[in-house]
Amino acid sequence: MDVTIDTVSPARVHALDHLERVRQDDAYVEKLTIDDADARTRRQARELVAGVTRQRRWLDFVLGEAYHGDYDSMEPRLREILRLGLYELLFQSTPTHAAVDEYVELAKQALRPGAGNLVNGVLRTIDRDREHIPTPDTGDDAEDLAVRYSHPTWMVRRWLDRFGIDPTTELLRANNRRPMYSVRVNPLRTSIDEVAAWLDEHDVVNVGSPYLDTHLRLKRLQALIAGDLLDDGHVAVQDESAGLVVQLLDPQPGETLIDGCAAPGGKAMHAAARMEGTGTIYAVDRNEQRLERVTEAAEAQGVSAMVQAETADLIEWANRPDPPQADRVLVDVPCTGLGVLAKRADLRWRRSPEDLTEMAELQDALLNAAASLVRPGGLLVYSTCSIEPEENEQRVEAFLARHDAFTAESAAGHVPDEMVTDAGFLATLPHQHRMDGAFGARLRRADA
Repeated sequence: MDVTIDTVSPARVHALDHLERVRQDDAYVEKLTIDDADARTRRQARELVAGVTRQRRWLDFVLGEAYHGDYDSMEPRLREILRLGLYELLFQSTPTHAAVDEYVELAKQALRPGAGNLVNGVLRTIDRDREHIPTPDTGDDAEDLAVRYSHPTWMVRRWLDRFGIDPTTELLRANNRRPMYSVRVNPLRTSIDEVAAWLDEHDVVNVGSPYLDTHLRLKRLQALIAGDLLDDGHVAVQDESAGLVVQLLDPQPGETLIDGCAAPGGKAMHAAARMEGTGTIYAVDRNEQRLERVTEAAEAQGVSAMVQAETADLIEWANRPDPPQADRVLVDVPCTGLGVLAKRADLRWRRSPEDLTEMAELQDALLNAAASLVRPGGLLVYSTCSIEPEENEQRVEAFLARHDAFTAESAAGHVPDEMVTDAGFLATLPHQHRMDGAFGARLRRADA
């Protein structure tokens, strides 16, 4: 039930409402919608919801240490209010009186007067001794790091085994930072200098990508959303890791390209721009509603004449009689998304180790389908937004074992050397490259 409280800031009330929906209805954090609020309130509420969700395990540890009782059995709404208050104290540097007083009032009105007294006591106890906030010390590095940096233990244990303690700690910190955003400038509509000038005029701090001359890095997207640059196709929100996958694909003007899991179309639109608006792109996706966004983007970005949207499952589409044969096929497969945890605050809590096995089966099937669409001598690019070997290197190795006609080509020369693995694949990591974690492989089909 929504809370309506006039004496508490609207952002805090909306944040509590949405956290309740996340808990009760399994709502997604990024789906937070607030119709009756200004842009500042919406932004503050989203930041609170995402931050509390991201830091939930650590917040619960600190609160549990300070609460004189069984914290795990606390009523859920009271726990959400405490999490919100502690998040503001520890991560937003909100003055104590402002944070504590409002959450005390929120607890009184959303629950009862006694709840307000409890919130006051717990938050002020932590605030008074914030120089000595306890840290996890079980003797198990994975468990302690997982609690301190608010990740599932199974995830941290995997990374410790693979990367070691210091790189894993840096990765966890990167996943907890406010995400950096990037936009791709559409050269068919404008230039990067013109977009940078527009951003400067609107006081939007921006810097050029150190890896892609088509991208700009931003801390916030609100000005672009409020302006017309997105709607008119001058720019598109795209992480640099996704841009590097398109660079790995290296589409050329006049070619035929198939994007096998196309929606919402960021990579297909980037490819169309690199193809200078000439050639043919089949944008295939089973989700009709999401595929509509591809069509809309193609119209806005001036490439609708070359983009053919196909509402279909790629596996079924590839198995129909006489499917098209393409010079290049991109299959950016569904995956666990463990490379995008900074942007998807709740994703870490939605994943389990079993997902890696389940995803691998689908990824193999999509790779097999995509392979049948590559003309002799053509190129297949496999990509994910995961950093896990089961979804990346192991899928490519298994594919090559099944398909004698294909060989792996090095990513060297197509992407920065620092992102090319020893095996020749593209791999980006959030803590090393300040972008999403991603993987890409070039797979060349032999000439007939």
